[in-house]
Amino acid sequence: MTREAGRIAASRCGSAFKQWEKVPGHPVCDVDLEVDAYLREHLGALDPDAGWLSEETLDATDRFERRRAWVVDPIDGTRDYLRGRTGWCVSVALIEDRTPLIGVLDAPQRGEHWTAERGKGAWRNGERLQVSSRTEFIGARVPADQLPQIDSDLVAVAKPNSIALRIAMVAAGEADLVATLRWGFEWDIAAAALIAEEAGATVTGALGQPLTFNTITGEAFGVLVATPGIHAAAAERLRKRALAVV
Repeated sequence: MTREAGRIAASRCGSAFKQWEKVPGHPVCDVDLEVDAYLREHLGALDPDAGWLSEETLDATDRFERRRAWVVDPIDGTRDYLRGRTGWCVSVALIEDRTPLIGVLDAPQRGEHWTAERGKGAWRNGERLQVSSRTEFIGARVPADQLPQIDSDLVAVAKPNSIALRIAMVAAGEADLVATLRWGFEWDIAAAALIAEEAGATVTGALGQPLTFNTITGEAFGVLVATPGIHAAAAERLRKRALAVV
């Protein structure tokens, strides 16, 4: 059904739709709501006992009391979607006991369908994923439009607007490091975090802390996803910047 959600979104991309800002700098369109409604109906039927946490649905606090919860971003990378670019996806995760159990990303305009199940590996279009074997921090590939001067010893590679797809790039060995140094929402990263972890990446918060999901606030401080050989060096490089924000 994540594929169908992606199809629904792709069929409207480039067409006439309403768009607005929920708050300044956070765009949304009516396709977000359409995909959200589709997923809530069908995922709810698949597991009626699971809670629901989505970017486009008023949060229900009772989800925290449930063992399982669906964590959903109907369109992650909305800016790329609104511009008619390909760097967006539908993101769906099933959380059990605060840990991702299943993660799915569907990026139809890139021809990519990503899946992972805890303990069973991660896949893109039927091919098993494995992170790169990089162990040297200098020269690590980072999805970015432009790197700050302090990180000029790293290498910028093409960056989709979707943070989930950037994390998935690490899983596929197309990048070595992705980091955010701000408070963010679980729906942005839950599915991709599992995909990266099952592909062999080390996945933590911005300060190296373990990530948990279906929390009361539905938020986490940053994410740091890297190949195991450079994660510690990345955490050390970013620590002062992260502490200045938190």
